[in-house]
Amino acid sequence: MLKKQSSIPFQGTPEQQAKLDAVIAAHKDDKSNLMTVMQQAQEIYGYLPMEVQTMIADGMDIPLEKVYGVSTFYAQFSLTPKGEYNVSVCLGTACYVKGSGLIYDKLQELLGIGAEECTPDRKFSLTACRCIGACGLAPVFTVNEEVYGRITEKDVAGILEKYR
Repeated sequence: MLKKQSSIPFQGTPEQQAKLDAVIAAHKDDKSNLMTVMQQAQEIYGYLPMEVQTMIADGMDIPLEKVYGVSTFYAQFSLTPKGEYNVSVCLGTACYVKGSGLIYDKLQELLGIGAEECTPDRKFSLTACRCIGACGLAPVFTVNEEVYGRITEKDVAGILEKYR
């Protein structure tokens, strides 16, 4: 799956920059620590926008292409910000057969965003997953750690309203 870059402008703070600079300084002499630096950068910023990838590449003297390659290869890295409420729809077989695809479409419509995107106010982000292990509750989606099961398209607006 191709990862999407964010359409939301990068808004890093000087404090975040200082934290990342310290992480890079602690690891810059050993290029094998790239994953560690990237993981810590994602903890600092919440995601790895191109600006952060560039800071890592420059600071560790590693080609930007390599940093980008790692960030797009491993599922743990996100190129888009996560909202205050991350909505994740299970598209595994049991959920999909019971209508999670329609629920996913309804969420995109109501939130006005697509897959792997975040609303401009950073309130909601939307992702899909393959299975959360709640097949008996299919179809399922989560909002952060809260699980919603046996839902229909008609339930989606009411669930979102609890978070607005």
